[in-house]
Amino acid sequence: MTDDVWKRDEIQSPCIKICVVHPESRICTGCYRTIDEIRDWSKMTNEDRAGIMDDLPERASKLVKRRGGRSARLKRS
Repeated sequence: MTDDVWKRDEIQSPCIKICVVHPESRICTGCYRTIDEIRDWSKMTNEDRAGIMDDLPERASKLVKRRGGRSARLKRS
């Protein structure tokens, strides 16, 4: 018996198990997909998945990372 039965010929999810949604862009900071794309991934065609995969690198550069949290916003005298 082999595992070949369980292999599928489809584009795999880009999920890296760091699921945090950016508060402004509403994009996951781990895989750069929208909530809707994450939800619908298993129902998408390979063509739809490929289109999303092509867009991901550009999305990554659009996320503004917050550094320093609350202490970075406080003015120090």
